[in-house]
Order: sequence, then C-alpha cells, then structure tokens
Amino acid sequence: VQLQASGGGLVQAGGSLRLSCAASGRRFSINAMGWYRQAPGKQRELVAAITSGGSTNYGDSVKGRFTISRDNAKNTVYLQMNSLKPEDTAVYYCNAEVPMGATMYDYWGQGTLVTVSS
Repeated sequence: VQLQASGGGLVQAGGSLRLSCAASGRRFSINAMGWYRQAPGKQRELVAAITSGGSTNYGDSVKGRFTISRDNAKNTVYLQMNSLKPEDTAVYYCNAEVPMGATMYDYWGQGTLVTVSS
C-alpha cells in the first residue's frame, strides 16, 4: 500500500489549504485514515482521523478549523484547513490502517510541508 500526499505549501495566517492523500497498491481495504503532523523539535501528533464509516476525531488545537473527509471509492482522504495559524506549521503525514488477517498495519505517506507565515 502506497500513500501519496499533496497540497502542502506556504500560506499566510488566516488562510486555507487543502491536503489530499491517495492510497494505492494491491487490493486492500482501509479501516481508519488520518493526518498527523510534526513540527521541528516536537513529537508527531494527531491532527484528525476518520473511520471507514465516517466517524471523525480531531486534535484539540484544530477543532473548529480543520475538517477531515474521505472518499472510500477513491481510497482518498482530505484535510481542509481553514483559519491557519503559524503554529500549524509542520510536516503533515497521512496514515492508513489496513487490516490483513487478524493484524492491523499502519502505512504512512511521505509527508507534505505546510508553512504558515505571520
């Protein structure tokens, strides 16, 4: 399973960006998909996650500003980021949980840089 993320870039504070992450590879089903981020000198943290049924979970710092969505037919997850703040600057990684038999495997995209200028 390969995850290809796109949509990062440079934006001014208060602006918006939309990230996309498409999963591809051999036939598979995906459980949850999500976005994590890692800023310099900090640990990777959950931004948002969404199950195959559409249930969502957000990190406290992005609630009300970010929206995660998913197209199951395309195996693609999106992150709409509004009202961006300089503290949102980080490398954003997409994640997919893929069940294989009784085991759940985590797959990660290559990361896309989001830079928010003040």
